[in-house]
Parts: sequence; structure tokens; C-alpha cells
Amino acid sequence: MTAREIDTPEILVEQANALPPLSEGETAALLTTVRELGKGPALDRLVAHQLRGILEQAAARRGRGVEVGDLAQEAAIASVIAVTEYAGRGGAAAGLNQFVEKLVAAHMDDMIELAALDRASAEAFIRDAQTYELAEVRLRHELGRDATAIELAAQLGWPDERVAIVAGMLHEARSRYDSEIVEYLDDVDEDE
Repeated sequence: MTAREIDTPEILVEQANALPPLSEGETAALLTTVRELGKGPALDRLVAHQLRGILEQAAARRGRGVEVGDLAQEAAIASVIAVTEYAGRGGAAAGLNQFVEKLVAAHMDDMIELAALDRASAEAFIRDAQTYELAEVRLRHELGRDATAIELAAQLGWPDERVAIVAGMLHEARSRYDSEIVEYLDDVDEDE
């Protein structure tokens, strides 16, 4: 699967629909070959025949926080693992599709859950950063100097560790942002 194919789901759908179905005997022979030889044309053929199911499962999860193409790409990798594992266990040809579908569905759902956790974590950090900055400005105004970590912790009602983590992340973000601005300004100066 190429990057272009992943970015163009229509190509993948056409490929999936163009594959003639495998008979149970063909599937059993391919599974045996995969069990004996591992990676190779037999594994590729079995995985290719899982493509339609992968695309359907990815499309069914549209709008749940992960792009369909990303889900399909990761699921294709998971299907290689699933087919290899199923062949290694000596699974029957009739059960391959169901096994792969279950493993791929679980993998996609895990991806969606991790993406949701990442978004929630980022949103929580943004809220914490905004709250921290407001307290920092308020205390600087009240005290006439920069507040200490202990003063910020008391103002925010946060443990010292949380204040240190948020302060560190904000410092890193500010440093990175400042360095990007300096690079931009240097580029502007050179153009003049």
C-alpha cells in the first residue's frame, strides 16, 4: 500500500472490489504457507483480501476523532499481525475473516480512544496554562514582582508538583515560540 493509495480511499476500494474471493481451500493453503514460511506472497494475498473489511470498519468509524485514512493504514498493519498470528495458531480457514475483523476493530477502537485521551489531555493543559498565566499576572500585579512557585501553588490551590509541571511546559513553549519569532525576524531583516 502506497501513501497515495492511503490518501485516496477510492483506489483502495477499487483494489478491494477487484479481488476475486478466496475459496476455503485457497485460504487454508495460504494459511499453511504463512505458518511455514512467514512473510511473503501468501501473507500479502491474505492481507489484501482483508482490505474490504478494513475499509468498511474504518468508514464506520468516520467522525470519531481519527481520519479514516489513518485508521485504514494502521488497521492494515494490524491485519498483517492478525493473519500471521492466526496462521501461527493453526486457525481454520473459515474463521480467518472473523478473527481479523475482531482484532482490527479492537485496534481501531484503541486508536480512537487514545486520540480522545490525547485531545482531552491537550485541552486540560490549555485550561491549566490559561489559569496559571492568569494567576501569574495577577500575583505579579499584586506583589510587584514575579511570584514564587509556592505563592502560585497557594493562589491556584494546586500541589507544588503541578505548578512546576505547568510552569516547565509553559517555559518550554514560550522558548520555542520566541526562537521561532527570532528566526522569522532574522529572515525579514535579511530580505530588507
